[in-house]
Amino acid sequence: MAQPAVTPRKILETKYRISETAMALFLEEGYANVTVEAVAEASSVSRRTIFRHFESKDELVFPDHTERLGLVGRCLDESAPDADPVEAVIAATEESLREFISRPDLVLRRYQLTRVVPELRKREVVEHERYVALTRSYLRDHLPADAPPFQPMALAALIDAIHRSALGNWVRTGGATDPLAELAAGMEWVRRLVDHQSTFSSAPLLLAVLPDTPHTRRTLTSLKAEAEDLL
Repeated sequence: MAQPAVTPRKILETKYRISETAMALFLEEGYANVTVEAVAEASSVSRRTIFRHFESKDELVFPDHTERLGLVGRCLDESAPDADPVEAVIAATEESLREFISRPDLVLRRYQLTRVVPELRKREVVEHERYVALTRSYLRDHLPADAPPFQPMALAALIDAIHRSALGNWVRTGGATDPLAELAAGMEWVRRLVDHQSTFSSAPLLLAVLPDTPHTRRTLTSLKAEAEDLL
């Protein structure tokens, strides 16, 4: 009798199951005290199967980042040729967050672990930098040619920081916040920032000499406050 085909989805589910088992053991017995053999036994798989899915012990805690990085890359690649590059990155980031919170147990357990195991916390930072590198590269290739050279890095880092803030608030509260709403609010702020910069850079400058009077100072203070509200 033919064996059922092993689909990519089944492979991914096995990977997640092993990861969740490993993290439960790490939290119960301590990260340093749990061996790969113990994870294999608790997961009812062989040690060889573990290393087929994970290159190292610390990678057991991050089974989803490579998949999610691929999701972000696909979203960017599938953007329309005339799409606004910042909007494309925002849309890809929103998809990434939806995927993150679709597995709350995994993300919440990982948060607990990374708070108490320094090497895992460092690995988490490295994983996030992969997202920044991907979106920075996309923005560098798709922003207008006359965009400031710092803009791809600045926008990629800013969008990622807002994403991490929304996700971080969610995990710190045990899933009680609405990370998608927080991300949406943050992305609106990014849009206003980009629009304001574009408007300012393309507008002609007006120079004026004004008398130094209390009325002039009040007027300039009011204009400054309005300008800050735009940001």
